[in-house]
Amino acid sequence: MREIRGGKRMEKERGKIRQYNVSGMSCASCQVHVEKAVSRLPGVKSVSVSLLTNSMSVEGTAGDAEIERAVENAGYRAVPKERAGKREEADRGEEALRDRETAKLFQRLKLSLVFLLLLMYLSMGHKMLGLPIPGFLQHNPIGLSLTQLLLAGIVMMINRAFFLSGFRSLRHGGPNMDTLVALGSGISFLWSLYILYRMSWLVSNGAQSQELMELYHNQLYFESAAMIPALITVGKTLESLSKGRTTDALKNLMKMAPKTALLERDGREVETPIEEVRAGDIFLVKPGDSIPVDGVIVDGGGAVDESALTGESVPVDKKEGDRVSAATINRSGFIRARATRVGEDTTFSQIIKMVSDAAATKAPIARVADRVSGVFVPMVMLIALLVLAGWLFAGQSFAFSLERAISVLVISCPCALGLATPVAIMVGNGVGARNGILFKTSEALENAGKLRIIALDKTGTITEGRPEVSDLIPAENVSERELLFLAASLEKRSEHPLAGAVMRRAEEEHVDAGELRDFRALAGNGLTGRLGDSVLHGGSESFISTLAKLPPKLSERAAALSAEGKTALYFERDGEILGMIAVSDRIKEDSAEAAAELRRMGISLVMLTGDNERTAKAIGREAGVDRIIAGVLPDGKEAVIRELQKEGMTGMVGDGINDAPALARADIGIAIGAGTDVAIDSADLVLMNSRLTDVSAAVRLSRATLRNIHENLFWAFAYNAILIPIAAGLLPMLRISPMLGAAAMSLSSFTVCMNALRLNLFPIHGTGKGRSRGGELRAEASSAPEGPGREKAEEKPLPAPCPEEESGNDPNRRESEGPLSGKEEKMKETLKIKGMMCEHCERHVKEALEKLPGVESALVSHGSGTALLTLGQEIPEETLRKAVEEAGYEFVGIQ
Repeated sequence: MREIRGGKRMEKERGKIRQYNVSGMSCASCQVHVEKAVSRLPGVKSVSVSLLTNSMSVEGTAGDAEIERAVENAGYRAVPKERAGKREEADRGEEALRDRETAKLFQRLKLSLVFLLLLMYLSMGHKMLGLPIPGFLQHNPIGLSLTQLLLAGIVMMINRAFFLSGFRSLRHGGPNMDTLVALGSGISFLWSLYILYRMSWLVSNGAQSQELMELYHNQLYFESAAMIPALITVGKTLESLSKGRTTDALKNLMKMAPKTALLERDGREVETPIEEVRAGDIFLVKPGDSIPVDGVIVDGGGAVDESALTGESVPVDKKEGDRVSAATINRSGFIRARATRVGEDTTFSQIIKMVSDAAATKAPIARVADRVSGVFVPMVMLIALLVLAGWLFAGQSFAFSLERAISVLVISCPCALGLATPVAIMVGNGVGARNGILFKTSEALENAGKLRIIALDKTGTITEGRPEVSDLIPAENVSERELLFLAASLEKRSEHPLAGAVMRRAEEEHVDAGELRDFRALAGNGLTGRLGDSVLHGGSESFISTLAKLPPKLSERAAALSAEGKTALYFERDGEILGMIAVSDRIKEDSAEAAAELRRMGISLVMLTGDNERTAKAIGREAGVDRIIAGVLPDGKEAVIRELQKEGMTGMVGDGINDAPALARADIGIAIGAGTDVAIDSADLVLMNSRLTDVSAAVRLSRATLRNIHENLFWAFAYNAILIPIAAGLLPMLRISPMLGAAAMSLSSFTVCMNALRLNLFPIHGTGKGRSRGGELRAEASSAPEGPGREKAEEKPLPAPCPEEESGNDPNRRESEGPLSGKEEKMKETLKIKGMMCEHCERHVKEALEKLPGVESALVSHGSGTALLTLGQEIPEETLRKAVEEAGYEFVGIQ
């Protein structure tokens, strides 16, 4: 398991990124106001504020003090997470995860409901239900009104947070949802107070009781003044509970973190707090215990459950020399290991950080809601004023007009807009993390579902990445053992996977490699070095053929092996061919299944490989990819991705160091978790399981998350667009009182959160349900784009699959069959041709052959010196020879 790092190209290219905890935010308008305040600071390049996690990510050179001051001036409080972490060291682990906000809201709600029920009993119980009231309040409207004032004041005091936050935000020029609540409740209270004073004045002037009761019945709104904040507290409590559920995956991950480690010190076993473990310490893990830190087994072994990291429940056998990771569980056996990464550097800690940081980033789709949220509250306040003025102008009473304006204030909900995206993103990230699929940013989670093309590196991605020697074919006068000795001597210092295959075979045959001088690795070609007085070379056919003449029999054997998907390595000494070693790398068990699923989802698959076209075609056919780009040198993958991006949004899946530039260039870089740190660092998405089916799962999850966000946004916009006009009184038959408006507002955010939680039920590894995004899928073995660092691969597209195959709806096609598989009904002939030097030569030969009657297509490669013909009828060899020679090239024969 490799170290997982976050932030593709971010800190290196754009500046320092810091995280802050922000307190005092209550809705999307708060979030926008904080972002605006900080973004105005000199040196700040970008700001992302998360209402869901109450956090802020700031990129740039502005200092902590400036940022904290800007947030404070906006009416909120920001504390750097590093500083908070040091101050709250004792609150680590589960204590730090406790949801204190929900507990406070629940306590507030209980107190509010006690006094609110008393208020509702006095104000409406006796009128609507005929319930008895104390005798001293009967026929005493002033006394009853004073009692209601007292009870309403208590409820408002219990929920004073709305008023403090709302008016503070208004004073700082950034009104928020609390401002709407405070205005609606406050205005209702003040109007009722005015009516109470008016009633007192009428009593003092001898007014009749009937007139007083009419005023009391129709114009007192003490119950509304109390009901509004109480109902909003109900909604806030439900929202807090549901928001807490959206972070369950992250909380559950953090709860798995070990608290102590059993260290070996001076021959004794000492249980030590996890914070005190240092790299190099020897720790012990007994059966059933959690592994405390990342390390390497130095003695013993066991079956380790890595589900905390990969989601895979089947234990993995570990032995001496194997790596183990923190938070995984030793199910059986005794492990003695040396700590290699501790604290925040462990793989498990990096996963937690990645999921947490992803929640702090902002998805592009959230910008629409942010733009609306930034002006939403001022617009609602303006609409409320216009409603008040409009109804007064229409001749309605002030009480009626005020009620309509208050209803508009309290029914409007900016929170639903602000939560629509982050709650879905958080749940989607959590679902992915539970299944070993880690999105580094919200943007990656959103865009993964929009991919139209996915490029797959062959070695380690489509194949197992552990090639084995299948054939040793020495030249004349060279023994197998001598060939293996010389090859091992040359490959000994190479880091290429194929070199590892040769060295393992040498070890099996008990062949010790010699010591080379002047060793060099020639990128994309091969190796060279001096052994004694001789100069050795090893590498591809095209490279070795420039140094020595290849025996025809060896070339024929290589062609046959390539057709089986094997890679041929040639070796040469002082101009003499030593022989060839064939290496095979099995494709992963799930590669064909993943390819079939991705094609059903409307994604075109492209395999990138440095192999020759014959080998590449054999593997591509077995895996089921749409296109093959062969002969791509390590430094050429980035250029290939750049070309593919012209056709649509492109993803790249890889695991090696030479994949890093391509991963960084791709719209979505996807790193196999078992790959190199450099590849993982360059990616946007990390697959911890190294399973290709997780690519399709990630795309499915992204599409489901985006669909959920669209549903949330639709609900949030539709809610406000429909209910604000109704609350304003535009539909007389549907009258919404301030109390009903508050109830609707309290439930809107809760609805958005609950809809996002449905993602937890999403079948992430479901098959056959991906919807095609349209567009044709081409099945071709195309050339790498021209440029430095690439060899030319075959140029002619392979015959395209039938429409049923392209859509994935052919009921007769087995899922393991890709577009390059299936039976070939046409006759095939492979011609061996000499003299071709470039793509122009390929074109001349191709045109000459395709002019012949019966030749349906010609696939020509100057790299391998071949032409693959698809024939509709049998053609004499002499006819083919004549066509090639007339084009100016040498016809060697038919393979």
